[in-house]
Amino acid sequence: MSHEDNSPNDSGTATERRNFIEQIIDADIEHGKNDGRVHTRFPPEPNGYLHIGHAKSICLNFGLKEQFGGKCNLRFDDTNPSKEETEYVESIQNDVRWLGFEWDNLLFASDYFAQLHDWAVQLIKSGDAYVCDLTADEMREYRGKPGVPGKNSPHRERTVEENVELFAKMKAGEFPDGAKTLRAKIDMESPNLNMRDPVLYRIMRAHHHRTGDKWCIYPMYDYTHGQSDSMEGITHSICTLEFEDHRPLYDWFITKLGIHHPQQIEFARLNLTYTVMSKRKLLQLVNEGHVTGWDDPRMLTISGLRRRGYTPESLRNFCKQIGVAKFNSTIDMVVLENNLRSDLNKIANRVMAVLRPLKVVIENFPEGEVQELDAINNPEDESAGTRKIPFSRELYIEQSDFMEDAPKKFFRLAPGREVRLRYAYFLKCNEVIKDDDGNVVELRCTYDPETKGGKAPDGRKVKGTIHWVSAEHAVSAEVRLYDHLFATPDPNDVEDGKTWLDNMNPNSLEVLADCKLERSLADAEMGNRYQFERTGYFCLDSQDSKPDALVFNRAVSLRDTWAKISKKS
Repeated sequence: MSHEDNSPNDSGTATERRNFIEQIIDADIEHGKNDGRVHTRFPPEPNGYLHIGHAKSICLNFGLKEQFGGKCNLRFDDTNPSKEETEYVESIQNDVRWLGFEWDNLLFASDYFAQLHDWAVQLIKSGDAYVCDLTADEMREYRGKPGVPGKNSPHRERTVEENVELFAKMKAGEFPDGAKTLRAKIDMESPNLNMRDPVLYRIMRAHHHRTGDKWCIYPMYDYTHGQSDSMEGITHSICTLEFEDHRPLYDWFITKLGIHHPQQIEFARLNLTYTVMSKRKLLQLVNEGHVTGWDDPRMLTISGLRRRGYTPESLRNFCKQIGVAKFNSTIDMVVLENNLRSDLNKIANRVMAVLRPLKVVIENFPEGEVQELDAINNPEDESAGTRKIPFSRELYIEQSDFMEDAPKKFFRLAPGREVRLRYAYFLKCNEVIKDDDGNVVELRCTYDPETKGGKAPDGRKVKGTIHWVSAEHAVSAEVRLYDHLFATPDPNDVEDGKTWLDNMNPNSLEVLADCKLERSLADAEMGNRYQFERTGYFCLDSQDSKPDALVFNRAVSLRDTWAKISKKS
């Protein structure tokens, strides 16, 4: 995740700018810390699907491994069985691999439940933990508030022997859920609320996706995380900024236990416009049916982005571009989309697809004749070669490429005007056919056979070039035009009486049922991306598309359409 700065320094040589995490690791290696080892980890909780924010953390942690020749673990922090599922574990592994990374060790916090329990007993015996009977509400009351000291639990001074016995009974299932907790004995007057006797264990009878019903007490995340890092030999524990206030607690547990001490380093999490990044809110969108599932292409989950047509390269490049910072900020969605455009511009073959068809009959083209014209697959990649596209008497063009009463600066097709057909001929509109309701349903035109390839021997010019497909050879398909899921840059900015859900974009999906695509797309392959010329980048939908019923998703338009909207508003 380094950033290249190719501007010359005072001496005229190029310099490399290192982000602050890289600088910390450079210094650690220079001073021989951890024997020069670099070992990171990506530690998601398996309680949902990963999103674009997790992609930043994945690229950072696995990128540091690659950059420094170290290791990176994939560890599931599975300490809350009521919300965790094997489905999420599997999806997370798929996402990491799809992004292009491979872990050195696949681990689970549940692997350490026995050791974590023994360390909890050690803390009790050293007088650093006690069993508390306060309810959750009472605990909040005793905890105090920022600037207001808390007060000690009435159970804080239980003897070591009593605490050891009570904790053993908690483990044995002799108390109901929520009846007791094990808490660290630190400082109820600490200005850091996380240090005010935090909970280590709670009683919870819930089936765990790996350990089944073996345990009825489960460790809290703050207690589990640092010790898991320690057992795995992690050197640099990279977290997002919300864990900065938790770092003293991370250090406290490890110091009290006298075990290997990784360094926790915090960086700014990713915030993007026109989306929400809270896993709770994403789950609400799924459960309440606002989207079709975790992989809905409007969701910024990694599976949703993959289904929409994003490439792993575009996400990795995006994460590299935005970099690693110490302070939170919000990135404009267009930065993410431009990374996709840049990648797809290089790799996507160009094809012609008419999304809202209008029929054209070329009256002077011989009936039954078909010409095979040469078309370039990708002007950015000569090795992509060319393909043949059929040209016949009846074509489809876009409805928006015709205007019956056209202004002077409308350079597409209109009565009496000429336009250039991509790869083909000049076309002139002579007659407009309408239905009983006055809708234009067909154009009668003529072509100039001397203008093959788009040039006129007499030197006359036309300003407009439009795409088309042969009606006889067209492939029918459903096309889904996806847009931002939210209509406002900050969905959480709401008026009184409304919620973030009121900011959802009612036009986030438009389904076009009978689009006409060029012949070559009959053999479109899953995973390939295509540029529909003049329209955008598309791919087959991985869930709904079938060989006899093609469904294409728009990954991104050719340009940012929201910039104009923002300027108008």
